[in-house]
Amino acid sequence: MRTSVTWLNDYLDPPATADEQAELLTGAGFPLDGKDTAENGEPWQEIEITSNRGDCLAHLGFAREICAVSGRKLKAPNATLPATTGGTTGGAAGRPTAASLVKVTNERPDVCPLYTARVIRGVTVKPSPDWLQRRLIAIGLVPRNNLVDATNFILFELGQPTHVFDLATLAGGEIRIRMANAKEKFLPIGEGAAEVELRANDLVIADRDRAVAIAGIKGGALTAVRDSTRDILIEAASFDPVAVRASSRALRISSDSSYRFERGVHPAEVDAAADRLVALILELAGGELADGAVRAGAAIPAPRVVTVRPARCRAVLGIDLATDTMVRRLDALGFAPKLDVAADRITCTVPARRIDIEREIDLIEEICRTNGLAAIPVRDTIAVRVQGAQPHIAARRATKDLLVGLGFVECVTHSLVSEHAAQPFVPAGGGLLAVDDERAGAEPALRPSLLPSLLRVRRHNLDNGVETLNVFECASTFAHGTAGGGGAHVETPVVAFLVDGAGNSPAERDECYRTARGTVERLARLLLGPAATVDVAPATSSALEPVGAVSINGTRVGTIGLVAPAILKQFGLERPVAAAELALEPFFTSYPPDTRAAAMPAFPATDRDVSAIVDERVTWASIVACVEALRLPNLESVAHVVTYRGKQTGAGKKSVSARLVFRAADRTLTGDEVDASVAKAISALQASLGAEIRSA
Repeated sequence: MRTSVTWLNDYLDPPATADEQAELLTGAGFPLDGKDTAENGEPWQEIEITSNRGDCLAHLGFAREICAVSGRKLKAPNATLPATTGGTTGGAAGRPTAASLVKVTNERPDVCPLYTARVIRGVTVKPSPDWLQRRLIAIGLVPRNNLVDATNFILFELGQPTHVFDLATLAGGEIRIRMANAKEKFLPIGEGAAEVELRANDLVIADRDRAVAIAGIKGGALTAVRDSTRDILIEAASFDPVAVRASSRALRISSDSSYRFERGVHPAEVDAAADRLVALILELAGGELADGAVRAGAAIPAPRVVTVRPARCRAVLGIDLATDTMVRRLDALGFAPKLDVAADRITCTVPARRIDIEREIDLIEEICRTNGLAAIPVRDTIAVRVQGAQPHIAARRATKDLLVGLGFVECVTHSLVSEHAAQPFVPAGGGLLAVDDERAGAEPALRPSLLPSLLRVRRHNLDNGVETLNVFECASTFAHGTAGGGGAHVETPVVAFLVDGAGNSPAERDECYRTARGTVERLARLLLGPAATVDVAPATSSALEPVGAVSINGTRVGTIGLVAPAILKQFGLERPVAAAELALEPFFTSYPPDTRAAAMPAFPATDRDVSAIVDERVTWASIVACVEALRLPNLESVAHVVTYRGKQTGAGKKSVSARLVFRAADRTLTGDEVDASVAKAISALQASLGAEIRSA
């Protein structure tokens, strides 16, 4: 925030030089971020503020901090108003009441906790006096007139946004705090401002007929004060920070007021600021104040009470700070501390402006920074104990290392994609999630899969001359209402990869898929050990064709298959591409797997290859299950060799070659022993699967 050195000194006794102000505020946690001199010769300084200290977005807030750390006396401004009855029917000295001149209806006290309206009649709009103009010019504002300048002065003095309406322009003499009507039109105040279309979830201040302000953000041009204005309505209110921020971003309208409301303005601070503004306007513009104020909203919350234990404070700060010093520091900040010596406890009543104070540690931080950060001891050496990587981090690194070792290139893509690209990859029973933000442009959908992003990367590299490229990514996918998600938004960390095919022949397509399948098996054994099993069951998908549901050790983890021709065409790819997307995160927590070393076999193995023509619907898993069910003596493994499809196999058939490996622990097996077992396997395949044996 830009501060005027002269303005800040209005509240300090004794005054402080520019360098003193900067040094004291920096010591209190508000570092200097630049300084210069305004065009009128007034020195100014830019002070950095954290987002939780909205109370310091004002000169008086900074003055409090300087007084707390330097022992200066705070000269808080006073508001002297004409005597009023505070009633709603009759005014003091015959004056009308504000309630008789304007009606206020607050339809949304949940997002507008308090709205107040005061009325002054018979004002004179004219230029502001020199002292006020100098204050505003010093912080980069352009003086307008005494009414507008008064609201800006209060904003940068107290941090309370206010607004002044021309009462004669409010239809029906009415104020309504309501949600905007869908596509309701509104013309904001300001030179060159264009009419905007409001949304149904934008909070507005309206009169009887129309919206006259976007709550907490911007007033309307049609009800702004002008030279001819005589009667005014003064608005002072508090609004929900989230509601203000949402409307400001969606409508692309921001202001000094919205900046402060987004950081929180407590309703208990509203009346004091309104009184100060009214007194200033009466001084600058004259007029007669209507009796009382019209208020609408929820009850003002009671002040928060937070306690701090001196012993705990000393333990956290690491210094032997006296309890009396703690009390003095808290009192200087306005916390009204009360010490209970017996309980070793300081009870503080938190000022309404300090919405950032909620817990004991917050008060300890206040004591620390006002006592001086330099008082905190700094050790010359720090004992460091290096911890090994957590299992899920080590597993993720190992997964990436394996894929890179297999020739894949890691990609990092944006989480937003176009709806057209995302739709084929939406999981069954789920829906797309989209962001409601114009900045997303033509890609508003949160990706339901990493595959469309990887396919776009593949196309981009192909356009740049990279003919062959296998890519992968480890990131999250997003969906809505997927099975098991209970209709909630579901974010799933996955690993996805693409494998380029060499050509479109059946053998080349099969080789492409087998490379992807082998990669999945390598990942499974990396994470779960050499005994991990990978099963692929038939599944359906509009993006992959054919497609299989991948299970590792019986747990469904994702899908694998060749990218469907229609999807390849959509991304401008001609050669086949195999793809897999796996949710491996559940296996990461048990990494590394528990593996045991075993002695090498003492005797050689004997193997036999069996080639059988089977129906296309017969899976490799069913072939393995058929052989293993026989419990053949000394059978060590059943391995896939090759699958062939062609004229020799006939339509709807395929030739599958399996390698049966036999080994005995105590001797070398004879050919007769192995042949007998192979004969049993062949008989079982013929009987159970209708296999036609080509060779054995």
